[in-house]
Amino acid sequence: MKKFYFVFIFGLVLGFGVPGAVELRAQEAKPPGAMSAAPQADAKTGQAYSGMYTFLKEGEFVQVTVEDTGHVTGFVSRFGDGGSDKGAFLDQFFKSGKLEGNKLSFTTDIVHGVAFDFKGTVERGEGKNPGDEAYFVLKGTLTENVSDVNKKVTSHPREVEFKMFPQDAAPAPVRK
Repeated sequence: MKKFYFVFIFGLVLGFGVPGAVELRAQEAKPPGAMSAAPQADAKTGQAYSGMYTFLKEGEFVQVTVEDTGHVTGFVSRFGDGGSDKGAFLDQFFKSGKLEGNKLSFTTDIVHGVAFDFKGTVERGEGKNPGDEAYFVLKGTLTENVSDVNKKVTSHPREVEFKMFPQDAAPAPVRK
């Protein structure tokens, strides 16, 4: 009798005595290469969206940094179009920025009479893995606000899609 209890208990522990226990144990195992929940958690907080994205012209980019609270900081680096800054590289920092879910908006400071407003979404792009080119894309409306010498503002909205740069293409951090 003692031996029977031992075999019975041993069988329960291994799952032989409970119908469906073997199937449950098989479902719990993760297949090799299964993704962890960490990237999804980052996407939910928005930090995974942080990075460098293409901008309007070749060589221009927008840097987006999402903080824990959904506050967004960053800047646009672009070539000047005006008479005095034609071809010069200009940095326009975000005056304000916000991420709610996947809805992104930001407004840049005015530099040489030009400011930008973006309202759109962060979406999954063509990139297959995190760190790939276009893993995320910014889609929405970019409004270019141009002030003339009389302070008259002309707005030029356009639909845009900015692709995330591959992670290895991002510039190396500056060490002090």
